[in-house]
Amino acid sequence: MILGQNRDMGINHIKTRKSHVCYGMGLGMILLNDAYPGFPGDNRNASAFPYPIQYQIAEGVTNKTLVYDKDPGKCRAAVIDAAKKLERMGCRAIAAECGYFAFFQKDVAAAIDIPVFMSSLLQVPFAQLVIGPKKQVGIICAQKKFLDVEHLENVGIRSDSNYVIGGAQDEYGCTEFDNLWNPDKRPACPNAYYDKAEQQMIEATKKFKDKHVDIGAIVLECTGMQPFARAIQREVELPVFSWGTLLDYAYSVTVHRDYYGHV
Repeated sequence: MILGQNRDMGINHIKTRKSHVCYGMGLGMILLNDAYPGFPGDNRNASAFPYPIQYQIAEGVTNKTLVYDKDPGKCRAAVIDAAKKLERMGCRAIAAECGYFAFFQKDVAAAIDIPVFMSSLLQVPFAQLVIGPKKQVGIICAQKKFLDVEHLENVGIRSDSNYVIGGAQDEYGCTEFDNLWNPDKRPACPNAYYDKAEQQMIEATKKFKDKHVDIGAIVLECTGMQPFARAIQREVELPVFSWGTLLDYAYSVTVHRDYYGHV
């Protein structure tokens, strides 16, 4: 909340930054070209974030073309184009709404001049270091069958390292997510119930943890899971990394805050 605050006295002289047309921007968010809602906390719902979000749809990139068709490479040009438009607008960093955009982390980072955070899976190597080599990082994704080695390697995850993967939809029956994201199952008007989705995610995570007793941290791949991250953490009592933790970090390293206090 910034109402009533004085202006930043450090801002006196302003000048054009590169060719940007907008200022005071935060994160640029690449969206799938799919019409479905997201609860507050979902990347496609801007209302819950304490910093500016600028959206850009990647034309022709949908859940089907990015994930289900198993040929994400055909989406590369559209994803890079969306990132360049967000950069041109003046966004301080680029992110995306789906963890499977990990496939394009290297491509987008090479194409633009601002930091790129294409997937919450970027946090897996960090989480591995945090918990140590004797524990596993538990990655919960939407559908395990679509998460390939190439997705993981492109965000720095070694295939022989300490992680395990669970699929919320294809392994643990999170049917509320099918109602939003699954092009083969969702209704004509995609919809979901918060309480049902939350309970399904809690149960899925508990079963996943019971199956892999050495899990020391959870990483949620999907943007639609992070609204339930706190509820999950209450149940399993583990560190939980989500899109939300990554976006907070992305904004903080590109728009660093000042410190006010006393000595």
